[in-house]
Amino acid sequence: MNPIVQLIAVETSKPSLQDNTGDLDRLRKAIELSSGMTPVIPFSCMARVAKDFRQADFKGTAVVNDMGHTMELVDFLKDTPALLPAMALDLGTTHLEAALINLVDGNILSRSNLENRQIQYGADILTRIHFAGKGNGLDVLHNEIVSTINQLTEDLALQAGVTADNIRALSVSGNTTMVHLFLGLDPYHLCREPYTPLVNWPDLCLASDLRLIIHPHAPVWVMPSVGSYFGGDLISGILASGLDEKEEVCMLIDVGTNAEVVLGNREWLIACAGAAGPALEGGIAAMGMRAGPGAIERVTIDPETLELKYKTIDGSPPKGICGSGIIDLVASFYLSRIIDIRGKFRADRCPSRFVQTSQGPAFVVATEEESADGNPVIFGQVDLDAMMRSKAAMYSILTTLTNQVGVGFGDLDKIYVAGAFGRHIDPKQAITLGMLPDLPLETFEPIGNSSLAGAERVLMEKKSRDNCRKLINKITYLELNVNQEFMIRFSGSRFIPHTDTSLFPSVPVFD
Repeated sequence: MNPIVQLIAVETSKPSLQDNTGDLDRLRKAIELSSGMTPVIPFSCMARVAKDFRQADFKGTAVVNDMGHTMELVDFLKDTPALLPAMALDLGTTHLEAALINLVDGNILSRSNLENRQIQYGADILTRIHFAGKGNGLDVLHNEIVSTINQLTEDLALQAGVTADNIRALSVSGNTTMVHLFLGLDPYHLCREPYTPLVNWPDLCLASDLRLIIHPHAPVWVMPSVGSYFGGDLISGILASGLDEKEEVCMLIDVGTNAEVVLGNREWLIACAGAAGPALEGGIAAMGMRAGPGAIERVTIDPETLELKYKTIDGSPPKGICGSGIIDLVASFYLSRIIDIRGKFRADRCPSRFVQTSQGPAFVVATEEESADGNPVIFGQVDLDAMMRSKAAMYSILTTLTNQVGVGFGDLDKIYVAGAFGRHIDPKQAITLGMLPDLPLETFEPIGNSSLAGAERVLMEKKSRDNCRKLINKITYLELNVNQEFMIRFSGSRFIPHTDTSLFPSVPVFD
């Protein structure tokens, strides 16, 4: 599979009067004969590698990094290790998720996640970009993300029973802003016309360059981006779904801070991103939360009796409601006629479930007696309005993208739905809202954390690393910020399911 760090068994003849080849030249020649590659030896590694090679009596295992343009010999071990840990990282705006993978056999050694410490300086990307532009803000954000990664590294290493400095490589998959902050690059121009990153494809660097606590000569592979709003996390999603290898036309939807969408097959790919994500992650509701323990993920309301039932992710008392729960809830509101087609509450339908707040009426999903902390889980009109905007944005993104290439929703073989959104969402309820197209349910396929899955693949497969370069040259990116068609479609999508109900034949229409 050609992992990013390779172990090459070496056994050479010993120096003699008849063969006084230099130690490192001897080692390099043996590697070339064994593997067909001629590695370079960085100056910082020369003395140590030469010493270890001689002390091992000219027999052992060479550790070689694939740096893309060259192979670098960075270590020599007397014994061949059974474990060669490498870390794959999903560099999220709110949370980081990582896996430790054994490059020897591809097995996962541990998994963990951690809240991004940058969140104290801004919950969203734009706030952090503005913070980075003030005083030493960029240094602060860079230090916070490095600190978070190092803590996550320690957690992974502890679980796997290894030390952090034994981790030999890192692959990073994240949106363009997070990558800039990770590398200490100014994100100022990312949110300003013409929305230009400082770099789309960062060259490999070493862990020591970034003050990471993994092995100092571990290569750090950063997934490339296509633009300010099309990051390496979406390139990872394409690799993980295999979208770029499909004969049929398929779609990938990845919902995080933004809703990012790719359409195409092995011949062509077109993509765009838009601000539909926070609502669909539970981020817009006052009681919204990420999918996790205590989050309400399922809601049903009987249309006749109006009896409400809910389920939390782990069965514990509810703390809040996540994106899939919000989708279920609002779809149930509509089917029970608790809201009208504009997404406005009809409190007279079940007055016992409503309370008045400083921001208007709110629906009680879970009473204070039922909740984890004694506070009721409520969903207000403000939350509902935000959800209506997000569902309209999602459908508008999908229709604008398909319209650009003359593809109808019925032409799609699969729609891959990534992330927690994909794991927990009920497509039928999303169709009811007019968020996703009205297609057979088997069209929708959840694929989990595709950002992390892609990062894992580039650690193990040279083919995936090579495909990254091909992908960024193959993708056409549609900028929605200046797209008039998107704005027109957005207006038409702000009703349930849509102003044109013929687009959603499976959804009942009420007066």
